[in-house]
Amino acid sequence: MTSPGVTEPDAGPGPVLTVGTTADIYLLDDDRILRRYREQRDLSREVEIMRHLTRHGFSVPEVYSAEGLDLVMERLHGPTLLQALAAGEVSLHDGGQLLADLHHRLHAVSPPGDGDDVVVHLALHPANVILSEEHGAVLIDWANASTGSADLDIAVSAVIIAEVAVDEDDVEYAKAARAFLAAFLAAAHGDPASQLDAAVRIRRQDRSLVPGETALVEPAAELVRHFLSL
Repeated sequence: MTSPGVTEPDAGPGPVLTVGTTADIYLLDDDRILRRYREQRDLSREVEIMRHLTRHGFSVPEVYSAEGLDLVMERLHGPTLLQALAAGEVSLHDGGQLLADLHHRLHAVSPPGDGDDVVVHLALHPANVILSEEHGAVLIDWANASTGSADLDIAVSAVIIAEVAVDEDDVEYAKAARAFLAAFLAAAHGDPASQLDAAVRIRRQDRSLVPGETALVEPAAELVRHFLSL
């Protein structure tokens, strides 16, 4: 049996919206998308966290159903924060503030279960924030989500941004990323420096990175340390 609105896999569920590194996104209709993972995985934790956050008022896509490798979710209308930054619709300073605010609001939500940890996204960067016409800033792609340290979540975001800032292939893009990183770290709370080594390990283990991108992780972490020391 397939999820509601999803055709048999061989027939194709609908137009492809995005081809990702671990999953593909299909358009089902104007209100729903399908996220289909390519490799076997347990979706229960991802779904549990997203539904938990929805119940607590944090903006994530509504999950309609989950079965096998398929997640059927709410379709959001609007640009990503990355697209809005590139178009000049959001300033680098305001974008950094927005990303820091998302961290702050996410980590303020009581996590599922007991303990001192918080919900962590571990991929909270501008391409994973949709500026929805209806809901405002909505955080997407919860594949890496878990519970853990708020400082680690912030550190991972900082390293991801810094990877762009140290990439010499596009000088102007790198310059913009440095300004965005500075704004983000200035607005972020906690002590992300204490979790930078752990953030580096997480990034180096990310299978979506190609060798050239993996080589940027250590220089990125050094840039973050530099910014945090100012």
